[in-house]
Amino acid sequence: MDPRFRVTCISATPHPQQCIYAAMHQDYSEGFVAGDPASWPDEIRAGELCVKHLLAGERGHYGPLEHPSITLNVGWFPHSVMQQARTHRVGVSFDVQSMRYTGDRIRRAANGELELEEVFYLRPVGNYSDRQGKKYTYSAEQRQLDLDLCRTAANRYRDLLDAGYAEEHARGILPFDYRQHFVVSFSLRAFLHFLDLRAKLDAQEEIRALCDLMWPHLQSWTPQVAAWYEKSRLHRARLAP
Repeated sequence: MDPRFRVTCISATPHPQQCIYAAMHQDYSEGFVAGDPASWPDEIRAGELCVKHLLAGERGHYGPLEHPSITLNVGWFPHSVMQQARTHRVGVSFDVQSMRYTGDRIRRAANGELELEEVFYLRPVGNYSDRQGKKYTYSAEQRQLDLDLCRTAANRYRDLLDAGYAEEHARGILPFDYRQHFVVSFSLRAFLHFLDLRAKLDAQEEIRALCDLMWPHLQSWTPQVAAWYEKSRLHRARLAP
């Protein structure tokens, strides 16, 4: 995994499994459930009950999982990850570093003030295969050629900006996988659906790295739900209802 990749938690619903429990319990309760939260089970027991009554046996009652939410800050991932992350109906809110207003880092890399790989992503040297199983080797020599192309593009981008070109014009000559930072918010249901889509074993490896870095946040936030998900769905590409 690229050592620059990063995922941190900005905020999350406190007591998320109790939140799910309250929503589930209100579905079939005559009284006002929120009127007596002291009567609710604790967070661990609430998680166990939610797994038993909503998730175990693939009952598909995911509605109560839409109430708790979590916001993550994601850094240094290539643009292709953002392209994939926003594809399909994931029910997620993104705010993404723009290449219209945030191109100074490319200029700084061109001037040698930042490492080139701080702003462009290239896969490491190694053996790879495509989705059809064709195998190939990405050698140090080939990677250096690509790094040289990134440098040439950064220099050209800087020169275009210095000549007065608009950022949205100049960015067209940049390699596709410039790095981007973004903030993303999920409901718990959307979080699980995103993992269904993007943690599967034949997904693009960079977005699988994103899922790997998101996973500990899910485990610490909703441990009982995460344990059920790991056992029942993780890496299996079983899309959430």
